[in-house]
Amino acid sequence: MDEQLLKDLFLGFIKVHILYHAEKELIFGQEFHSELQRHGYEISFGTLYPILHKLETQGYLKSYKEKVNGRIRRYYEITKTGRLILKKAKVQAKELVEELYEG
Repeated sequence: MDEQLLKDLFLGFIKVHILYHAEKELIFGQEFHSELQRHGYEISFGTLYPILHKLETQGYLKSYKEKVNGRIRRYYEITKTGRLILKKAKVQAKELVEELYEG
């Protein structure tokens, strides 16, 4: 049960992380997978791609395909709705972090 709760929390963190980076620049799965690993998240592509697709279906991201080195790459960028939800998430995250680390 504890593992499932941690997994659920981390998936939420990953979604916020995706929106944060998609606001700054275009992202794509392979590169973003490496970004998550850099932050200590062990996530498979079989988990990452459905998250990206769901965020797109929900209207937080939009994507387009581009041919790169003979292969099709799907780039994601944040939408207006995604920016609004990210702004709210940042406020909530800041409040939580400040509360967690009160002296």
